[in-house]
Amino acid sequence: MSTFTHFDTTGQAHMVDVASKPATHRIAIASGRIQMLPATLALIAEGNAKKGDVLGIARIAGIQGAKRTSDLIPLCHPIALTRVAMDFAVVAESATHAAHVHCQATAETVGPTGVEMEALTAVQVALLTIYDMCKAVDRGMTITDVKLLEKHGGKSGSFVAG
Repeated sequence: MSTFTHFDTTGQAHMVDVASKPATHRIAIASGRIQMLPATLALIAEGNAKKGDVLGIARIAGIQGAKRTSDLIPLCHPIALTRVAMDFAVVAESATHAAHVHCQATAETVGPTGVEMEALTAVQVALLTIYDMCKAVDRGMTITDVKLLEKHGGKSGSFVAG
């Protein structure tokens, strides 16, 4: 069984030493969604939200979130991101899903440590921004299903969620 890497041999929290790890191209893809009332989704889709272009602002917020990940997660390394892409899909209510906005973030770097936290943070910040911009009309929105979909590069190779 693997051990937690953010604890030293005495059990104290520490930032993992990545100095001896080779720089490789690393990619992580994360996703999540925010469920809402169909009327709220319609406002977003039509671009008629009171505060403006909800998905445009969420896109910028997600990118900023990825860039600030090490400021938010205490033991996360500050890394030089080479790319952050944010994609959104407006999904109408169906028999299996409530109305929602699906968000996917792709983060990339060339370095000694991965970008999973940056991709996950980008998704969370983007979805929180949607909540903030739409809360005046729908305080019951729910952020859900945030997860890592894929990661590539580094010593551990690739991971693709099943």
